[in-house]
Amino acid sequence: MASQSQGIQQLLQAEKRAAEKVAEARKRKNRRLKQAKEEAQAEIEQYRLQREKEFKSKEAAALGSHGNSAVEVDRETVVRMAQIQSGFGQNREPVLASLLAAVCDIRPEIHVNYRVAG
Repeated sequence: MASQSQGIQQLLQAEKRAAEKVAEARKRKNRRLKQAKEEAQAEIEQYRLQREKEFKSKEAAALGSHGNSAVEVDRETVVRMAQIQSGFGQNREPVLASLLAAVCDIRPEIHVNYRVAG
C-alpha cells in the first residue's frame, strides 16, 4: 500500500511539474507574441514615416511650381492694376465732361411717332 501511495505522490509531483512547464511555456509564448507585436508596430511606424516623408517631398515639389505661378500671377496683377489706375486717371475728366454735357444740355424735340390730334 505504501508503494501505491508513493507512486501516486510521484505521479502528482510529475503532473505538477508538467503543469508548471506548460505554464512557463505559455508565458514565454505570450512574451514572444508581445515582443513580435511591438516589433511589427515599430516597423509599421517607420514605414509610415518614410512614406509620409516621400509624400511631403513630392508635395513640396508639386507646390513649388504652383508657388512660382502664384508669384507670377501676383506680379501680373500688380502691373495690370497700375495700368487700370493710369487709364482711369487719364480718362476721368473727359468722361465726366461728356456725362455732364449729356445730362445738362437738354434739347427738346418732338418724338417721331408723335401725332397731333385733329
